[in-house]
Amino acid sequence: MTPFLLFAVMALVALIGAVGVVFSRSAVHSALYLLLNFASIAGMYILLGAQFLGVVQIIVYAGAIIVLFLFVIMLIGGHTSDIRGGSRRYARVVGTVLTAVFLLAIVFIIGQSIPVDTVAKGAPGDGSVQALGSVLYTTYLLPFELASILLLAGMLGGVVLARSYKDLNEERI
Repeated sequence: MTPFLLFAVMALVALIGAVGVVFSRSAVHSALYLLLNFASIAGMYILLGAQFLGVVQIIVYAGAIIVLFLFVIMLIGGHTSDIRGGSRRYARVVGTVLTAVFLLAIVFIIGQSIPVDTVAKGAPGDGSVQALGSVLYTTYLLPFELASILLLAGMLGGVVLARSYKDLNEERI
């Protein structure tokens, strides 16, 4: 199998996993589709010669993040919301149409902004860990730190939302 054909197959599997995440009625099934998506993206990284990113994708995302998602799903019960029921059937149709329009607009804007004669650059230092760390902590230090602050705020928000009002009232007594 040629590398391009294998890459196309993995991209198709990633798209199937992404669609499964969005349209699955079960939260556990959505997490498993997300695992499929992460694994196929790791395979694409490896095919592109970025073995470090492929391994990190498997260890961090397919391992730790999916386990965390499944833990949270089991902790909160994983019940479906009323929007999936019959009360708001139009919401799914409107959401699908708006998502399609949004994605087409993004593809059009990106297509217009990329020059035709652009040559793709590889990862710095052929994707080695040292070169990646050097670029991450020098050139991209501010976005890296902002992303960590955003993740910390999201984690704290999740903890605050997970606590019930009953727990808060018991602490005050």
